[in-house]
Amino acid sequence: REPSIDLLQAFVEHWKGITHYYIETTDENTPAKKTDIPWRLKQMLDILVYEEQQQAAVGEAGPCLEYLLQHKILETLCTLGKAEYPPGMRQQVFQFFSRVLAQVQHPLLHYLSVHRPVQKLLRLGGTVPGSVTEKEEVQLTTVLCSKIQQDPELLAYILEGKKIVARKKACGEPDALPKDTASRRDKDCSHDDAPARPQQDGEPCGTQALNNPLLAETEELDGRTAESNLITSLLGLCRSKKSRVALKAQENLLLLVSTASPAAATYLAQSSPCCHAIVRHLCQLYRSMPAFLDPADIAALEGISWRLPSAPSDEASFPGKEALAAFLGWFDYCDHLITEAHMVVADALAKAVAEKLFVETLQPQLLHVSEPSILTSTALLTAMLRQLRSPALLREAVTFLLGTDRQPEAPGDKPCALYAYLIGHCDHLSDEISIATLRLFEELLQKPHEGIIRSLVLRNLEGRPYVARGSPEPESYEDTLDLEEDPYFTDSFLDSGFQPRAKPRPAPATSYDGKTAVTEIVNSFLCLVPEEAKTSAFLEETGYDTYVHDAYGLFQECSSRVAPWGWPQTLIPLDLHEPERPFFEGHFLRVLFDRMSRILDQPYSLNLQVTSVLSRLALFPHPHIHEYLLDPYISLAPGCRSLFSVLVRVIGDLMQRIQRVPQFPGKLLLVRRQLTGQAPGEQLDHQTLLQGVVVLEEFCKELAAIAFVKFPPNGPLQNVSPAPEGQV
Repeated sequence: REPSIDLLQAFVEHWKGITHYYIETTDENTPAKKTDIPWRLKQMLDILVYEEQQQAAVGEAGPCLEYLLQHKILETLCTLGKAEYPPGMRQQVFQFFSRVLAQVQHPLLHYLSVHRPVQKLLRLGGTVPGSVTEKEEVQLTTVLCSKIQQDPELLAYILEGKKIVARKKACGEPDALPKDTASRRDKDCSHDDAPARPQQDGEPCGTQALNNPLLAETEELDGRTAESNLITSLLGLCRSKKSRVALKAQENLLLLVSTASPAAATYLAQSSPCCHAIVRHLCQLYRSMPAFLDPADIAALEGISWRLPSAPSDEASFPGKEALAAFLGWFDYCDHLITEAHMVVADALAKAVAEKLFVETLQPQLLHVSEPSILTSTALLTAMLRQLRSPALLREAVTFLLGTDRQPEAPGDKPCALYAYLIGHCDHLSDEISIATLRLFEELLQKPHEGIIRSLVLRNLEGRPYVARGSPEPESYEDTLDLEEDPYFTDSFLDSGFQPRAKPRPAPATSYDGKTAVTEIVNSFLCLVPEEAKTSAFLEETGYDTYVHDAYGLFQECSSRVAPWGWPQTLIPLDLHEPERPFFEGHFLRVLFDRMSRILDQPYSLNLQVTSVLSRLALFPHPHIHEYLLDPYISLAPGCRSLFSVLVRVIGDLMQRIQRVPQFPGKLLLVRRQLTGQAPGEQLDHQTLLQGVVVLEEFCKELAAIAFVKFPPNGPLQNVSPAPEGQV
């Protein structure tokens, strides 16, 4: 432009050109883009930007910007956009607002004549799904969120105008806005300020401001409150059918809740519909899914992300796939919101998810008598746990599933309703329900929350009540477990040729080195299954060392997860003067041990899941867990059982059954070939028994590998029973 041009005069002429259009035009059907309105708006924007670049003093408003503010041009444009005259005018107004706010560096959103029409414009959009202005709406919200990120105090103006700032001043809080901006804003807004109720003595300033309904009132704009326009607009855009619009809106909302100031965060959590609207949409997506889904289909959709919510097209399709992907995608988004949000917002949103989704929606289905309902809800809960990352939501999920009681359990006590039902489902008449529930617990055990393992196992092992009191440490394995006195090991059974290979050399004393100790423990598990019931050697498969690599990685991962919990590294010596208390392994271990004792009579898939959960438990580097699950040499208190003692009794039962199965070795080898895909899957007599033996052999090798990586050969031996934890 030539320096001689009067910018203010040109600016006013362009604005008058727009207003004259409405006076002179007679054709109401001409689209706005075919008039000179877009060109004039572009010229006005260019003048504002150029004027600001020529300003000598930074932060001062030039004549054109003053004219824009004083004559409330944005208010007028907002009214024209609402009328949608000429057709397409609303899009032009959205674009102009976005460009002015983005390109003019002067802080505009503090002015009433700016943030008020912005609030009005936000309400114009997002009210109708599939609006033609969705693209322009999301552009405006992007600019607003960017400005708020630069200055979080701006969120107060967008949420409820000047009221938050006025209350902060009444409370004596400093105003973070620039002095010249604040003075101009106060001048601009003074005639509109509402009187504030005096603060009562002893009442916290922030609490009064945000909780008092009188002070929380906002101006009525066109008959509707101005509260949370930006939030409601973003939530509406998040539900757009246009994936790019929805994704951008979700990114903007995520940015908003993560940069909120304490006052705005409290308002978002307590006085705005933000949390409830987010969770309401989550519950709507849940209810839009089919009532019954195959757990295998749910598991196949692992890895659904809110950034890529649609299921991959190359996967097999099934009824309800898109609805399931949409739900898991939005749940993942809620989890990210809780992770990134201000702590106040995160806690409120997590509690809303727990209350509305977990308790009101999921729990009735988990407690239902219908098998398909239980299966679907359990599999969905497992999928949600797999995606869950935020500590606040994980805390709510653990409370929902396991309750809050952390005292040692007793056989006759009644845990919280849902926990009791889930434990019962692990031993359900339906094998499918048992498998699905065990998968849920296995997923739960992989979460970084100490309350999970403490509630399920550790609270019952405190004080080591499973160890016999008043007896010296065992000098040999025979002192720990006399197989000949076990009722399963009868004279006829011993005469059949079985030699209890589970009886290794004498247990190592404290003077032995670590290598000897771990060798004895590993051999205890490897020799547990007798040679006549082993088949892996015939298929040129090596021993337990095939499991060592996987066990090492899983143990490292588990150790890293529990490191912040400050677990002890070694066992605390028993207090022999402490009176004995009855030991109960807890409802969770009891159902696992009961299932393990029936491994020879259960389906193959169920056995795999039971042993998988027990392996997860054995990996935890707590000395009590290690001693109770992986130490064959502990002297058990009367009436107690450990994992090793359960396995010994299973072996005793197996050796009696072998005598009744003709051609047992050949059939066992054939079943193993079938399970590995090396032989056709023809049905055999005693197939369940034979498959159980294969699982039993592999499980013992897996336990040996876990014991090996938890107690390395070069590690120091600090006690007869435990291995120093956290070392590999």
